[in-house]
Amino acid sequence: MDGTKRSAIKPGLRVNIVMKEDQRTGFLTEGYVQDILTKSPNHPHGIKVRLETGEVGRVQEILEED
Repeated sequence: MDGTKRSAIKPGLRVNIVMKEDQRTGFLTEGYVQDILTKSPNHPHGIKVRLETGEVGRVQEILEED
């Protein structure tokens, strides 16, 4: 599943994000969603979230449903 729809993302979900500094390389960081930062219902580059580790990035894929 991709991370472009806000309705598909909930706190506690395991996701892969791309952080701002990794956008050129496409390096993905795995973690659990703490906060959803994007207010709009969808975003073409992925919904921006904060992971439980404090890292911020855009969701590229949802790894598992809760």
